[in-house]
Amino acid sequence: MTGPVPDTTGPVPDTTGPAATGSRTGGRPHVGPLTRAGRLGPGARVAVVAPSGPVPEDRLAAGLDILRGWGLDPVVAPHVLDTHPDLGYLAGIDRARARDLTEAWCDPSVSAVICARGGFGVQRMVDLVDWEAIREAGPKVFVGYSDITALHEAFAVRAGYATLHGPMVAAGTFLSDPRTQESLRATLFEPESVRTLGLDTARALVPGRARGVTLGGCVSLIAADLGTPYQRPSARGGLLLLEDVGEEPYRIDRVLTQLLRSGWLDGVAGVCLGSWAECGPYQEVRALLADRLGGLGVPVVEEMGFGHGATALTMPLGVPGTLDAEQGTLTLDVPALR
Repeated sequence: MTGPVPDTTGPVPDTTGPAATGSRTGGRPHVGPLTRAGRLGPGARVAVVAPSGPVPEDRLAAGLDILRGWGLDPVVAPHVLDTHPDLGYLAGIDRARARDLTEAWCDPSVSAVICARGGFGVQRMVDLVDWEAIREAGPKVFVGYSDITALHEAFAVRAGYATLHGPMVAAGTFLSDPRTQESLRATLFEPESVRTLGLDTARALVPGRARGVTLGGCVSLIAADLGTPYQRPSARGGLLLLEDVGEEPYRIDRVLTQLLRSGWLDGVAGVCLGSWAECGPYQEVRALLADRLGGLGVPVVEEMGFGHGATALTMPLGVPGTLDAEQGTLTLDVPALR
């Protein structure tokens, strides 16, 4: 990349609470800091839910053992091991999956809710969650990625809660990769120890430094939320996290082009790119990312180590920080959890 190095550092506006609304062309940030949950301690009860696809029982058991090894008390929601009677790609019927999430959140003995896996199905159940009850119950730790991106956005917009884009209990990466496990464990128990995020592979796709508030996740899910009633009007003021899995380069191109044409990327402060597993040769993916995102005029960092790759770092959403493309780091102003 040539040209001047953009530096969009500056104060992050405090718009704590449900996301602001506004026009595509307005200058008011649509992404502000959200309410953080408290950190976990030994013996904390953690509810495991399955908002998306069916969960292999053996992998769930292995993930629960890891949580127990950290001193947590995991409990499995009633419908986690269900499979939809007609649609085998769903973990039970929509209302049951939504009820599991609502009841887990509203249980005063539960300090955190962690998803069992991603897949497909959140967009079918997200409007069935009792968001009024969620707000009344107050903030809790919420963890997941992939299809769970739609729930991260819902927690931000409908409840004003910060969440964690991180590994799921029955996900292969969580079960096999020590760095993935440690990233989540440290975030849950010692969040001040993981305020600077990014793997050694991270490097500038577009140089510069920027300040903003984190949001994002799986780019296909972000695009799929366009036009729905509760998505933020744009990523204005945000440090946008993007990753995906199993999408050919032309399909990633189409999704990014849709976000550009809709104006949803207008005013974004910076972009953090994670993994693009099973998306074709990375050099081809990298070329299209540079082509589609390079014109935004903001810093872009690639290969930061979150998402569907061999390592899935835990990345807080709804937290202010600074993206430094040359250093390949995202540094949070405050810990992910209080």
